[in-house]
Amino acid sequence: MRYSCLSKKCDRDNQLKVESMETAVRNLRLPSGQVIPVLGMGTWRMGENTKQRQDEICALRYGLDMGLSLIDTAEMYGEGGAEEVIAQAIANRRSEVFLVSKVYPHNASGKGAIAACERSLKRLKTDYIDLYLLHWRGSIPLVETLLAFQTLQQAGKIRSYGVSNFDVQDMEEASQLKGGKAIATNQILYNLMRRGAEWDLLPWCRQRGIPIMAYSPIEQGRLLRNPTLQSIAQQRGVTMAQVALAWLLHQENIIVIPKSSRVDHVEQNLAALDLKLSTEELNTLDSAFPPPTKPAPLEML
Repeated sequence: MRYSCLSKKCDRDNQLKVESMETAVRNLRLPSGQVIPVLGMGTWRMGENTKQRQDEICALRYGLDMGLSLIDTAEMYGEGGAEEVIAQAIANRRSEVFLVSKVYPHNASGKGAIAACERSLKRLKTDYIDLYLLHWRGSIPLVETLLAFQTLQQAGKIRSYGVSNFDVQDMEEASQLKGGKAIATNQILYNLMRRGAEWDLLPWCRQRGIPIMAYSPIEQGRLLRNPTLQSIAQQRGVTMAQVALAWLLHQENIIVIPKSSRVDHVEQNLAALDLKLSTEELNTLDSAFPPPTKPAPLEML
């Protein structure tokens, strides 16, 4: 069953697009055994403006129709507003969706994380979250957060858990704690402009089969001013954002979650799956955006 977005015309136009595109979204497997798409829909900044809500719902529903079943959110986004938008978008379609949400560090105590998860479940109008993350490292001991995550998992409130914005030292510390070996992913700021994680964090995670989930893949639009990216995009007849996404998607064990608040952006993001960059293009991007030559602290937005 499908639901109208802005109007019957919007719904009809979206259906025509769905029928005309056949791109299949690739999957990878988390350490927990769950299968997750390598491309999803981010919701940062959604749920903040009621005038944009219907457009946001329409974009998410269109993405689901196109096979983009991964939706990433957090209690921080719109202070729960993004989760409420998602609830409307996935109504009666929960089984199609791989839901990721995140808990604030100051809510990540033993009792606090459980209460925060319950609030997210209520806003999302679901009884479970597929993947629940600690949004970033805070003052609450990791052992306490991991214990809360295990309690939620045992209760069936979450399927898997992980972290976000964790550098190598954080990952090493967490992995030694009870429940730390079950960390399913690390969501970090990773794009052409932010490649520091390639020095040590990405190899560390890959050796342990922990996928990296890349947020802000086009650096909140700042990448779209780069002349090298523009040149490659013009030569290939694609958008600059698609080139930036394709660069991430060609890598092993990387999940990409670009913001998806408009139908045209969702459509362009999906098309990036079929864009295969040549060795020459990858080398050109390496020249414009050099990989790291020494360790550097993990960046975050």
